[in-house]
Amino acid sequence: MSIEALIENYGLLAIFLGAAFEGETAAFLGGVIAHRELLTYWSASLAATAGSFAGDQLWFFAGRYAAQWSVVRRLMERPALARATGLLEKYQTGFILAFRFLVGSRTISPIVIGTTRISTGKFIVLNAVAALVWGQLFTALGYLFGHGIQQMLGHLPLHRHLLIAVGAAAVVAAAVLAFRKMKPSVGHS
Repeated sequence: MSIEALIENYGLLAIFLGAAFEGETAAFLGGVIAHRELLTYWSASLAATAGSFAGDQLWFFAGRYAAQWSVVRRLMERPALARATGLLEKYQTGFILAFRFLVGSRTISPIVIGTTRISTGKFIVLNAVAALVWGQLFTALGYLFGHGIQQMLGHLPLHRHLLIAVGAAAVVAAAVLAFRKMKPSVGHS
């Protein structure tokens, strides 16, 4: 089976699961794949939106009902917990709308929110709005990246196009991690 056939048959499921458990890279690659016309833009962006929404709902319910599970306890011991809690206390609605855009806060934030008195209904509505914006944004970035690569390098074979996209995502992720590691030492100077 060719990579194109795999994407046409399982691409939406892969984008959904990737957005639920990994995040931006899956939505971004969904946009690249949509640019290649193996999936429609709207189906890829909605799969990313639904995956992001479902993943964050899962973590919210883990915080609400499964705080005693070892995986949830380990996540609650992360240093990001204090930052997420502080932001949530100051900017409840804004934080719920923005946490998926904050590096290092994607998994811990809905768990923390689940441990609070914030109603499930409020979280569902705000999570849906934020997931819709997030899914459209990162899928659109991937679509535009795919268009840019095609403009610069021509119509590449799909596997090369995807390798370039994955490489670009890895470079961005490495830069974000490097920035995060530098940030505390800059503040202590």
